Amino acid sequence: MVEREQLIEIVVSVGAVFLMLAAMIAIGSTYGTENSTLSPEGGQMLIGVIVGFIILMAAVGIGLAYTLNDPEDGLETNDDDDNGDAKGTF
Repeated sequence: MVEREQLIEIVVSVGAVFLMLAAMIAIGSTYGTENSTLSPEGGQMLIGVIVGFIILMAAVGIGLAYTLNDPEDGLETNDDDDNGDAKGTF
């Protein structure tokens, strides 16, 4: 069975991909020409959508990392313990 956190990651990622595909289809239908090519303005819009998708996926990844990080996972650092690690050494 798929865990809750993994299901959230899948749904958010697939949603972002569908959003990009919808934007690409909208640009293609709006800025497409008669001979199935894209106009120069459409090409610029398509590049903007691709860059926006990269930024969106980075933000989604960071947001999911903070949202789904449980304190009991041990991923946080604790500066109060003296466990003999090599902090501050060369």
